[in-house]
Amino acid sequence: MKRKRDILLSLCMVLAILTFPACKEKRGELKKIWYNGSYNRDFNDLNDVQLAMAQKIGIQPVANREEAEHASKSMVEIATNEYYEVEELTHSIPFLIPEAAELLEDIGRNFQDTLRNRNASLYKIKVTSVTRTRDDVKKLRKRNVNSSKNSTHQYGTTFDISWARFTKIDEKDTLNIDKDRLKMVLAMVLRDLKRDDRCYVKHERRQGCFHITVRREEN
Repeated sequence: MKRKRDILLSLCMVLAILTFPACKEKRGELKKIWYNGSYNRDFNDLNDVQLAMAQKIGIQPVANREEAEHASKSMVEIATNEYYEVEELTHSIPFLIPEAAELLEDIGRNFQDTLRNRNASLYKIKVTSVTRTRDDVKKLRKRNVNSSKNSTHQYGTTFDISWARFTKIDEKDTLNIDKDRLKMVLAMVLRDLKRDDRCYVKHERRQGCFHITVRREEN
């Protein structure tokens, strides 16, 4: 009799779950997203500042992709994951020194945490450029006269994150956050990390990206 009663109870529980499926937690009202600063003023770490740090803690620049294979053994390969998307790289390779790879993941994680705290839909940041060989720098300078010959990208310490393009995680989410507000969220995250002496950042207007070099303070 007890076994029969247990079976009936189990069937009732299954029926209840099928009839009244668990509802997703309702998202609260979207909180205001606003950056109370200046992109150009707050993110104006020029090349000489970033270059000094890159030369201090980064790898030795390599001439070409063949040499890069050996240099990559001391770096971390980065790839699209839950926090960021690596775009197709035409003038760089997806490797960073460990501190820079950790910084990049922290930026992506903090970006999503900030969106979540404002009841916004979630997005990934987009990485547009990573480590370059000397050959990469030469080829890029032919296309972009504004690119630096002494690029910090040669040291495995530096990467670019787009402030114009982001990837929405759940396309079924009907709430869309425009790129201007997403840029504000990204700026909030970068400003906090700059204040913690984790990185140098340059707001690149023409390239539509934040140019970021990891920092390491020697004891």
